[in-house]
Amino acid sequence: MSFLDRRTANVLLTILLFAVILTIGYIARAVIVIFAFSILFAYLIDPVVRFLQRHSLFFKDLRGPHIAEAYLAVLIFIGLSAYGLAPELLPRTDRLLKQMPALMDSLSTGDIAMVMGHDYGWDDAQALRLKSFLAQHAATIQGLIRAIERFASAAISGIVLVPILAIFFLSDGENLANELIRLVSTRETYEATRSLAAELNAMLQHYIRAKVILAGLSLIYCSAGMLVLGFPHALALGLSAGILEFIPVAGWMTAATAIVTVGILTHSHWIWMAALLGVWRMLMDYWIAPRVMGHELEIHPITGNIHIGGRRDRWDRGNLSFRAVGCCVASCMAQIRLTCSTGFRTS
Repeated sequence: MSFLDRRTANVLLTILLFAVILTIGYIARAVIVIFAFSILFAYLIDPVVRFLQRHSLFFKDLRGPHIAEAYLAVLIFIGLSAYGLAPELLPRTDRLLKQMPALMDSLSTGDIAMVMGHDYGWDDAQALRLKSFLAQHAATIQGLIRAIERFASAAISGIVLVPILAIFFLSDGENLANELIRLVSTRETYEATRSLAAELNAMLQHYIRAKVILAGLSLIYCSAGMLVLGFPHALALGLSAGILEFIPVAGWMTAATAIVTVGILTHSHWIWMAALLGVWRMLMDYWIAPRVMGHELEIHPITGNIHIGGRRDRWDRGNLSFRAVGCCVASCMAQIRLTCSTGFRTS
């Protein structure tokens, strides 16, 4: 009997192969994040491209011109929405960026408390308490500011790169998928793999449709609540909440924080709005989202509830920017497993 038989060597080589793949994935995780969001963005824009291609008078056989039309339409929509909902957004953003270094310094030293107290009519005791609190937690605040700066830099880079990469998936995604299928399949399994890929493509389309429905519901609910409670820029904040709904967990947390902060600073009914957001989150996570996802992805609502609970339990581990992608991709993993198992059984 040899020291290392053939079966043991195969097991060790398989473990080594998986270790190498996981190591490469960890090293290239930033690139994987960008590609994942690019694919999802391509699925989001693809219905618009198909609509323009189907109803166009020219270039019906070419996708390139219609992709350009879709991107132009999205840019026009974003510009008109920003101007219509918040006409002073660009000037205020420019002033905020110019004042950001001084604002960060005053936040870490606590001097911003006196400015806020003067602007919003606080008494001296309230302003001094806030200043003392900020000064005591100066190190924590500085660390949070550095983390926000790193996240903002990565987010801006992603916002620029994701639409650019999505153009390649929109224009040549079918050929890329066919090349990948030929790479991973054999002659005997080619048809089964191709059928499985078609089912996964349909599943991702349904997933994006479900996310659009959930985003629209969040937009309507948040906008209506803020209009009733007299929040300033209610429609703009509601639109932001709807857009951020595409990012699981981190998205609604960011939207809720922004809405409540605006309510506090403008002396609106922010406590009632916070309560409404809490009720909406419970309805969304445990009733609306499982049913919408279940209808679009053909998953039972109980399965969706179990997945959402497990998703939240895992939220405390890992880097923030990559946890969001993990949650986003994990939302459709149950249907992927079902599709793959069905495809392999039929093959």
